[in-house]
Amino acid sequence: MATVRMIDIAVNFTDSMFKGVYNGKQCHLPDIAAVLTRAWSAGVDRIIVTGGSLEESREALAIAETDARLFCTVGVHPTRCNEFDESGDPEKHFQALLSLAKVGVEKGKVVAIGECGLDYDRTHFCSPEIQKKYFERQFELAHVMKLPMFLHMRAAAGDFCEILEQNKYRFYGGVAHSFTGTPEDRDKLLAFNNLFIGINGCSLKTPENLDALKGIPLDKMMIETDSPYCEIKNTHAGKNFIKSTWPSKKKEKYDQDCLVKGRNEPCLIRQVLEVVGGCKGVADINQLSRTLYHNTCRVFFPHDLDSAADALLSGGQDSK
Repeated sequence: MATVRMIDIAVNFTDSMFKGVYNGKQCHLPDIAAVLTRAWSAGVDRIIVTGGSLEESREALAIAETDARLFCTVGVHPTRCNEFDESGDPEKHFQALLSLAKVGVEKGKVVAIGECGLDYDRTHFCSPEIQKKYFERQFELAHVMKLPMFLHMRAAAGDFCEILEQNKYRFYGGVAHSFTGTPEDRDKLLAFNNLFIGINGCSLKTPENLDALKGIPLDKMMIETDSPYCEIKNTHAGKNFIKSTWPSKKKEKYDQDCLVKGRNEPCLIRQVLEVVGGCKGVADINQLSRTLYHNTCRVFFPHDLDSAADALLSGGQDSK
């Protein structure tokens, strides 16, 4: 009997919520171990821990080293690109990222450069000019390391795709994660043969989001939680497709056997899978999971492609 097998490509395990700290207040002990137990039980096979700054990338690598099924990215998020200039020596900062990526690759843990890209919804954190400058610079990291990219695009499809096009010879492929754009944005991304689109709860909020999702071929899609953010809420358009649930309690009444209410975590990627299946009209959720698993291996775990392809061929899922 085929079972669900998933890779969560985006988990922010460096976030303070996984240390039990919410808005600066300690509500419970760090609980990544309990969160991981739920994830593995739900059918999660691997997790990619996201790095969004030099310091966060170091922490992501340290977390990834605690379990054979954890991996990570190294890079600087668009809203944090001021850190290059604020370091006092942007070139030294870049070289520190490169050194960290090299160490992480040698350890078999770093699988992508990122999270990097453009975010024009939050230019109060970092100007578009600085974002573009250091987004482009991080293609050099990917090129030198021969790694795919874990990409962030918010309200910036035009500039984002232009920079991607200008750097396509330094780009080994990747994923534009947490997609919330329009059908036009989607089609701009799909024009890049080696670029996939990542879907999470934020991708499933509105009927317009679901319409955009319907136009993403299954063979160009990955799934994620982006936890502790981007949970699927009761108000989301995709909510009716969800079949799996877990008990939850408020953080003030923490119970390690329950989810923390309002905090997303990797086991809930099963819900993303269910909404994608329901929205795309795919009845066999197990086979859908194998298709998405194969896509993820193709980009981030190419050494596993043979086993992923075997699993795919055993079911014969078409792309819709």
